[in-house]
Amino acid sequence: MFFITKEFTFDAAHFLSEYHGKCENLHGHTYKLHVTVEGERDNEGMVLDFLSLKLIVKEHILSILDHSNLNDIFIQPSAENIIYWIWEILKDKLRGQNYNLSEMKLWETPTSFVTYRGD
Repeated sequence: MFFITKEFTFDAAHFLSEYHGKCENLHGHTYKLHVTVEGERDNEGMVLDFLSLKLIVKEHILSILDHSNLNDIFIQPSAENIIYWIWEILKDKLRGQNYNLSEMKLWETPTSFVTYRGD
């Protein structure tokens, strides 16, 4: 089994109204997202072309989240809620004959991130 990962970044603002602390105020982050697909090599020797992975994530995720106010998209835009939303969009778009979406990681800061592996 092979695991291929593509890294993405996007900038967005949010506030956590259900949280009591600094993060309940509007602030921004440069998020880092890792999208990992697992599978077997096809007849071209690849699981999935990195360019194909990039185009799917850019079209369906980054085009919505980058430079947005995440509160316009999510009721409570925690890292956990954001990554779950991303997973739900990508799980069917990253399912092929020889591969599936395997894992995602979302960094909110350089030292704090959440990992999600599906339901």
